Amino acid sequence: MTDNSKFQVRLPLLLAATLAAGMFIGLQLPRSEKNLRFFQGGHQAGQVAGTLDEILRYIDARYVDSVDVSTLKVGAIGHLLELLDPHSTYITPEELKAVDDDMNGDFEGVGIEFLVVEDTIQIITPISGGPSEAAGLLSGDKIIRINDSLVAGVKIDNVSIFNKLRGTKGSEVKLGILRGRDSNIRDFTIKRDVIPIKCVDVAYMLDSGIGYVKINRFSARTYQEFMDALRPMVESQSMKQLVIDLRGNPGGFLNEAVDLLSQLFPEGKLLVYTEGRTEDRHNYKSSGRMQFNIDNVAVLIDEGSASASEIVAGAIQDHDRGWIIGRRSFGKGLVQEQYPLGDGGALRLTVARYFTPSGRCIQRDYKHGEYDGEAERRWANGELSDSSRVAQADTTPFYTGMGRVVYSGGGVTPDVFIPLDTSFVSDYFFEARQRIPNYASKWMETKPRSSLPSDLNSFVNTFNISDTDLNAFVAFLQSEGVKPDPEALARCKNELKLHLKARIAKVLFQEAGLFKVLNDDDPAVDKAIQLLKNNQPLVKK
Repeated sequence: MTDNSKFQVRLPLLLAATLAAGMFIGLQLPRSEKNLRFFQGGHQAGQVAGTLDEILRYIDARYVDSVDVSTLKVGAIGHLLELLDPHSTYITPEELKAVDDDMNGDFEGVGIEFLVVEDTIQIITPISGGPSEAAGLLSGDKIIRINDSLVAGVKIDNVSIFNKLRGTKGSEVKLGILRGRDSNIRDFTIKRDVIPIKCVDVAYMLDSGIGYVKINRFSARTYQEFMDALRPMVESQSMKQLVIDLRGNPGGFLNEAVDLLSQLFPEGKLLVYTEGRTEDRHNYKSSGRMQFNIDNVAVLIDEGSASASEIVAGAIQDHDRGWIIGRRSFGKGLVQEQYPLGDGGALRLTVARYFTPSGRCIQRDYKHGEYDGEAERRWANGELSDSSRVAQADTTPFYTGMGRVVYSGGGVTPDVFIPLDTSFVSDYFFEARQRIPNYASKWMETKPRSSLPSDLNSFVNTFNISDTDLNAFVAFLQSEGVKPDPEALARCKNELKLHLKARIAKVLFQEAGLFKVLNDDDPAVDKAIQLLKNNQPLVKK
């Protein structure tokens, strides 16, 4: 092997090692009114940082091929952080704004949900209260032009669409819209505004006295949206008991989870605590700001519920405050802080672990290469459909306030297991399922709205997808290149009908329609209603 070849092989590791030291030099991490430095003095580290700069200069000046030094730096940083844990990450300057928008809960744009259907941008729904709704755009409208650019019938990706539609508040964008069967393009001038990203998807009464709130993330607005969702149900609809749906919720800000829990616990109750190598134990306790009197609680979780979702579920379980229903949660018990970097990006670094009130850390193992494939592993070992196959990663017993045994490691195990129904699953179903939103929008174009129920409750109770409607969808699938599979279709027939109905409900009634239809046939929701109505003895304030 030539010297040049050896150098190429060793280059990534050398970069990672030198960059690791360089990142530590003089890096100040603001935390609790003090600065933490990894090196005092930093003479030796400074030499290593200088070596990194030297290496990059040599590569830039003399390397045999043209290389992008910035790309080398990002690759070295990524390799370094992979050696730590799965949640310590480098966020590039280009990625940071999207991350901040997601966590802060808003962006500036026109306010629509859309799909690209056959090279045409089709509006799924204008966001309630946004500028597109105010301008009169409707579900099913097709965007043909954005300003002077033709966007229909050309290859365009979501990123390009976002870039064209988003912009500074107060700026204008002109949209050419094709509506229904009209042949004339209508021009709409939309003034961009701040578009809130909702954390609460939907809130409504499931049954007499029982409310339901679906939370999709814990961002900077989650607590406020949660309280706003509760208020009308408590004050106008006599809500006394509550179902909190955290399925698929990946978490977010710890403080938002603590604030939400403070609505359910008296003042001074320990809700969660954090501790790390350089972090002293910090207890998070209930503030006692209980604005509404809520009796019994049920929390729905699954394998997609992580981080702050697990903080909520763990506190309610440890204090026997309510029922945890569903499947074992994701298992993320690590706490990250985000630090700005000089290049305009950010470092999201794990600084502590969090522990539930009983002392459990629910972080699952990430040292043996199975972290990213956890969902597939759970599917393969059968635990998603059979609770007896759930293996506890740590059998050390912990105890709830009523003396029930709970375990740490690998996620929060629910009090009531709800199996994932896999009887209808097949390649055919997956192919069909992803085409339902497009088909529902097309289906609506052929149906006058006057022929459909005008209110959501009537729609849920009286509207059904007929066999004729399903056959039309199957024909559409075949035209899309989905190979017919009569046996698989027979197994997933009812599931396809349910999702078709739900998507049509979303076009008519937005998110409330989607969730109300799906929840009407959801065993976890049914079980929560049953337990809350029967006032089962687990619940203890």
